[in-house]
Amino acid sequence: MTIDFRAEVDKRKDDLMEDLFGLLRINSERDDSKVDEQHPFGPGPVKALEHFLALAKRDGYKTRNIDNYAGDFEFGQGDEVLGIFAHLDVVPAGSGWDTDPYEPVIKDGKLYARGSSDDKGPTMACYYALKIIKELNLPVSKRVRFIVGTDEESGWDDMAYYFAHNGLKDPDFGFSPDAEFPIINGEKGNITAYLHFEGQNDGAFSLVSFNGGLRENMVPESASAGFTGPITLQELEAKLANFAADQGVTGQVTEEAGAFHVTIHGKSVHGMMPQKGINGATYLALFLSQFDFQGNAQAYLNVIAETLHKDFFGEKVGLAYTDPKMGELTMNAGVFHFNKESEDNTIALNFRYPQGVDVDGIKAGLEKLEGPKEVTLSEHGHVPHYVPVSDPMVQTLLSVYEKHTGLKGEEQIIGGGTFGRLLKRGVAYGAMFPGYVNTMHQADEFTEVEDLYRAAAIYAEAIYELIK
Repeated sequence: MTIDFRAEVDKRKDDLMEDLFGLLRINSERDDSKVDEQHPFGPGPVKALEHFLALAKRDGYKTRNIDNYAGDFEFGQGDEVLGIFAHLDVVPAGSGWDTDPYEPVIKDGKLYARGSSDDKGPTMACYYALKIIKELNLPVSKRVRFIVGTDEESGWDDMAYYFAHNGLKDPDFGFSPDAEFPIINGEKGNITAYLHFEGQNDGAFSLVSFNGGLRENMVPESASAGFTGPITLQELEAKLANFAADQGVTGQVTEEAGAFHVTIHGKSVHGMMPQKGINGATYLALFLSQFDFQGNAQAYLNVIAETLHKDFFGEKVGLAYTDPKMGELTMNAGVFHFNKESEDNTIALNFRYPQGVDVDGIKAGLEKLEGPKEVTLSEHGHVPHYVPVSDPMVQTLLSVYEKHTGLKGEEQIIGGGTFGRLLKRGVAYGAMFPGYVNTMHQADEFTEVEDLYRAAAIYAEAIYELIK
C-alpha cells in the first residue's frame, strides 16, 4: 500500500492550523502563585490540557485526564505500545515581542506565538499525523499512546505524577516531537545548583535588591538592581551609557526616594546553549562591580561579575569537561534573587553535563567558590541518556526522515532535555529541520509554517512504519 502522507497533510492544513491557533491562544505558563489542588501548576497549563483533550475527544479518542497533571489517549491494538510524549506548557513570554505572544500571527510564512516551536506546534503536527492514520483506517499491530504533559519547562512533576498514577504499563519505546530532525538519540544530564548568600550589607554603596531571569533553563533577558550610594543620577547615567556602548547592551537608570534602580537588557536563549545569549544579569553585576559595595553584596556581585560572567562551560569554576561523544558541559546562570533583608539570596546555575560528569562533583566544585555560604542541588535532575543508533526504532525514524528530505539521517546529542528520555528506548524526533532559526525560549518565537506541514507528513509515515 502506497500512501502519499504529504498529500494527506495538505488536505488537512486549514484544520491543523485552526486547532493549533486555538491552543496557542492559551497562556499555559506555570504560575506558582495560583497553584491549588485542582491546578498543580496554575490555571494556564490545565486550560491547555483540557483544550487539547477536547480536540482528541472530538476526533473519537477515549481520553484521560490524570488529575490535571497530564493526559493521554490510545489508538490501535496490540501488546506493544509506542509512546508519543509532548508538552503543552510554555516558558514565560518575557518582553521584547513585536507581536502579542498569545495571539498567533503568520507573517512571511512564519507563525509567531509562544509555543509555536516549543512545543505546541510540533505537538499539533504529530497529533494530525496520528489523525491521518486513524482516518485512513490503516492496519496496525501495535498501540500508540499519545501523552501530553504540563510541566516540561519546569520540574517535570507532571510526568513523575503520570507514571505513578496512570495505571497502565509504560510504553515499550517512543519519541517526543520536541527538538529537531533528523533525531536526538542522546541528551546530556541536567541539574541545577543554587548558590546561597546572606543579604545584609554595609558600605559606601548598599545593594537593596538584585533580580534577573524567569526560568533556570533560559538565559536572563534582563535584570534589575536597587541600591543607594554617594553618586548623582547624572553621574550614573553617564557611566551606564559608557558601559552599554562598550559592552553592546542597553539599559536605563532611575532614582526614586533616594535609591537608584538600574536595569540592563540582554538577549534570552535556551539555557542549553548560554553562549548564544546575552545574560542581562551578569552584565548588570559587571556594571555594579565598579562601585564600593561591601560584605554580602560585594560577595554576591563578585561571584557573578568575576566568575560567572561569560563562563558558559564551567571553566572558571573548575568544572569544564568534554566527552568525545556527548560534547562539553555547559553552565547557564539562569535566575538571580537578592534582597537586603533576606538571609537566603540565591543564584541558580543550570548545568547540562555529558557522561563522565557526576552531580556530586559539580556541587564539590562550586563549594570551593569564595562568597556563597552554602551550595545545594535541585531535587529534580536527569542523568545522561543515550539510545544506540543501531536500535530498530532509531533506524526506522532516520529512514523515514531521509525519504522525505533527501538528507542524510545521523545521530545527534544535545544539551536540552526532552520527554524522549523518559523511556529507556526513547528519543526526540523533530520538528525543527537542519538550518532552522532557533527561537525557543526567546522573544518573537516562531516556526516555519511549511516546516510544520513537512513534519506532520514525516510523523505520519514514521508512526505508521513503527506500528503497522
